[in-house]
Amino acid sequence: MASAGHRPVKFLLINPTSPLWQVKLNQRPVNSSVFRFSMLTSLYVAASMPAYVETRILDEDVEPVDFDTDAELIGISFMTYNAPRAYELGDRFRALGKTVIFGGYHPSLLPEEALQHADAICIGEAEATLPALMEDYVKGTLQPVYKSCLVDLATLPRPDRSLLQSRKYITLNAMQATRGCYNHCSFCSVAAFNRYQLRTRPVADVIDEMKTLGSYILFMDDNITLNREYALELFEAMIPLRKNWFSQSSISIAFDTELLEMAVRSGCQGLFLGFESLSQASLQSWKKEVNRRKGYFEVAHKLHFYGIQIFGAFVFGSDEDTPDVFADTLDFLLDANIETLQATRLTPFPGTPLYRTLDAQGRIFDTNWSHYDFFHVVYQPLKMSPETLDRGTAWVQQQFYSYPNMAKRLFRSAGYLNPNILLKTTLPLNLGYRKKLSAYGTFNKGLLFVP
Repeated sequence: MASAGHRPVKFLLINPTSPLWQVKLNQRPVNSSVFRFSMLTSLYVAASMPAYVETRILDEDVEPVDFDTDAELIGISFMTYNAPRAYELGDRFRALGKTVIFGGYHPSLLPEEALQHADAICIGEAEATLPALMEDYVKGTLQPVYKSCLVDLATLPRPDRSLLQSRKYITLNAMQATRGCYNHCSFCSVAAFNRYQLRTRPVADVIDEMKTLGSYILFMDDNITLNREYALELFEAMIPLRKNWFSQSSISIAFDTELLEMAVRSGCQGLFLGFESLSQASLQSWKKEVNRRKGYFEVAHKLHFYGIQIFGAFVFGSDEDTPDVFADTLDFLLDANIETLQATRLTPFPGTPLYRTLDAQGRIFDTNWSHYDFFHVVYQPLKMSPETLDRGTAWVQQQFYSYPNMAKRLFRSAGYLNPNILLKTTLPLNLGYRKKLSAYGTFNKGLLFVP
């Protein structure tokens, strides 16, 4: 219903995806549901709209784009890898007479490029700029650029999760307690987007929202333990709720027994950890100062001792990496029994120090943004060929997610993980990654690498 003085506006907010996962008419979703959760950013956008705006969220992972929509205003939020699809959608909707607005990481970092396919763009977090943008839109004075300051998380609106088709997602119980990161890892676009700052929500607000959600909570924080004192306060307040939760943390939590024990008491069941590399030289070159490779086995042992599963992230392709890095990393992953792996090819996202360095050196040979998806090599590595980097990463993935290694890993995990967690998260994640990697041709590509 429109508020006084404003006509109603219908707004379609689209989450574009890779052509591999786009749902066609009368087709079921292709991508595994373990990689579909919450759409929290879109929910915050919808919740920040004025009362006279009726928002519909369309996720291309779940349903096809409706070009016959009666929405007059089209919003598209995207990262670098789906920029070509976003531009395609923007051009087509504008040809149909719709007004198109872009937001998200890629248009924030490359606004001039994005503006060629949209009527307006939001730079930075859209929550703060949307009311003014909509006022201008209904008055016919829409500006091309709306630049946001960093949002005060105390003012965040409560997301309306009913806007999503709950059965199409592994969980809608996703939320945030913090945003951003003050570390300066050279390859990280998240920290750049957040201007290398960390913000926290009032603990009372987080607890109030958690009370409305189910038993399993996914915190979409960049590093939930980065502010130690805040994390301790939050975890202590969470204990009476008796929730099970998962989030992202730095490996330093393993060396802080007080913080780790408080996390466990509050219901922590799994953590995404950015190990990134076994090479200390690589970590230093990326300014990943918090990591110390020599303690990685201790990190895994400590978290497993406390019943926490590990989703480990590794990046291949630093200037220190040679072809030996793949076998060395796989040995660690299997010996340490890391439950789930995200192995990626180093990707120089626009707006990051890494991109500026490689671009200045003339080493970026591919600027097709759809290839900036961690499954392609877009630059010239220093100590191996692009083909070796590509195939070596695929080999690690193929070996890690082979059925024999998955079976051994899950058997060992059963000795320290809650059986419920093992069945509801660890097993589906391993099977989901196997399905996803198979669709990308990873298993066949891995066979071309000889360690």
